[in-house]
Amino acid sequence: MVPDVRGYGGSARPDAVEAYDMASLTADIAGLIDAFGEDSAILIGHDWGSPICWNTASFYPERVSAIGILSVPYHRRLDIPETELWRRLYGDDFFYQLYFQAEGVAEAELESDIRSSLRRIYFTLSGDDPVPDRWLDRTPRPRLLDPFIDPAPFPNWLSESDLDYLVANFEESGFRGPLNRYRNAERDHENLPLMNAGPLRQPSCFIGGSRDVTRHFVPGHDLYEDVGRRCKDLRLGQIIEGAGHWVQQEAPDVVTQSLLAFLDTLD
Repeated sequence: MVPDVRGYGGSARPDAVEAYDMASLTADIAGLIDAFGEDSAILIGHDWGSPICWNTASFYPERVSAIGILSVPYHRRLDIPETELWRRLYGDDFFYQLYFQAEGVAEAELESDIRSSLRRIYFTLSGDDPVPDRWLDRTPRPRLLDPFIDPAPFPNWLSESDLDYLVANFEESGFRGPLNRYRNAERDHENLPLMNAGPLRQPSCFIGGSRDVTRHFVPGHDLYEDVGRRCKDLRLGQIIEGAGHWVQQEAPDVVTQSLLAFLDTLD
């Protein structure tokens, strides 16, 4: 089963910012397990899907038997909300998560040309962009997409039919739901004191791309260094050479083989 997270595709897309807090998103996953009549499930998530999976495992430990994490490794709880961390690290420089905080601003930019927005974002976060830190261009600027390029042709790991599907879904749903997830950093930090508070206890694996820019969000620190340090039972850690953020699209065979190898370790 591959569900659309709320705010995406065919799932519900409530308007309120607080509808996208982590408590709601993890409750959705627990509800899906219930809806299929299962006692527990193995969860696999990418990007925001990773913390949704590991927080579901923390809040509903008896419902999650194992976790596959792609691109964003499990990390400890901070003493401050992540938005405050970004303000301290980036100051007046541009950082996308801070740009996303004002309601309606990023929506207007991204929805003005959805196909171009998606092409630019997918390419810039991929391992094919020849400028590896373009996403972290710290030049003060008013918009997200200005430094990004729209390549011609696009790398073949994202086909035109794939892009057509994504465009059709975002034309229907818009970007407000996905962006509202970023607007819950302070709320989650205040309301969920146990979020990321302890080690991840379920059997887990991590798969990431060697050129994923997210590993360098904190200047001078590699988020992929010792990805299992907060996991009690990390059974596989795979860094795919040359891949960027979209490992499941850029290197589907390697990701599939790694996930199957992880699943083979489970009882």
